[in-house]
Amino acid sequence: MKYVNVESVEAGECLGKTVYSGNGTVLLSAGVQLTVFMVNTLKRIGVTMLYIQDEAYKDVETEDILDEATKRAIINEMSMTLEAVRSGKDWSPKKVALSIDKLLNDVLNGRELLVQLTDIRTKDNAQYVHAMNVCLLSSVMGLNLGLNYNQLKDLAVGALLHDIGKVGEPPGSASAANASLHHTWRGFEVIKSKREFSLLVAHTALQHHEHVDGTGLPRGIMGKDIHLFAKIVAAANIYDNLINGSSGQSLLPHEACEEMMAMSGTKLDRDILIEFNRSVSVYPNGTAVRLSTRETGVIVRQHRGLPGRPVIRVARGSTRYDLDVVEVDLAKETTVFIEAVMT
Repeated sequence: MKYVNVESVEAGECLGKTVYSGNGTVLLSAGVQLTVFMVNTLKRIGVTMLYIQDEAYKDVETEDILDEATKRAIINEMSMTLEAVRSGKDWSPKKVALSIDKLLNDVLNGRELLVQLTDIRTKDNAQYVHAMNVCLLSSVMGLNLGLNYNQLKDLAVGALLHDIGKVGEPPGSASAANASLHHTWRGFEVIKSKREFSLLVAHTALQHHEHVDGTGLPRGIMGKDIHLFAKIVAAANIYDNLINGSSGQSLLPHEACEEMMAMSGTKLDRDILIEFNRSVSVYPNGTAVRLSTRETGVIVRQHRGLPGRPVIRVARGSTRYDLDVVEVDLAKETTVFIEAVMT
């Protein structure tokens, strides 16, 4: 598969990964042959990047930590939970916890994989995919930091529900910058009202917009006073917002990582950033790149612990009749670098 901009997709190509609706049902299944109408519809509903099947890269897998059933369950549960909060109805902490158990089971089984947040977003499902991604990345970071299962579960629930206080908040609301009206306070109260959750879950949602230098919201507390879970969720939240365009412009994963490193010691905790960079795939499988050798190729494999040095498949030769397909392993080719991502 190749990971490409939707603007470059042509009718007749086959979809590489399933597109989900806001309630977790399938809009387009992986393998479907795309028509002009389908491509235009994907653009209209806000899709910007897609996985497309490619015969030359049919063996390239995305190495997703979460399986498709887990994704559907989480997106569906978040859809029902947020709609219940929006309408003032009761919602089930038990069902949320069950979806978290499924996620953590996948995380534990895929502990050797890097996180690749490349699920296809639409305007309809973006809120739920964001919650799922923040939860996934936070859980992987927590596991790598040595948290036990009960701690991981509290972290994961807090991460999944970190933005629950935004439900019902008007877009562009002044409360976003008003500490006393900030959505983290509302999220804290909503989660705290559920006795099934520990108070730590509520505090994770409350503190995820705090900065280690004390400039954050809603209370402006300093690094040592911010709980570890909130520091983890803050990093995951900022990263996913950077790559999905919530911060204004969508950045590529490596650009988002560079942006976050500039926040070290100010918005984000240095130690958490180190673990973040060990956990996330800087160049997801299927991404086309240009190397410092001036060759172009596609990312085909990752190295755990070396996310910035993947394996790239390139074709060498002067004509299509003498092409030699080789794999360049940047973990071994230490003088070769990725110069650009081709979108």
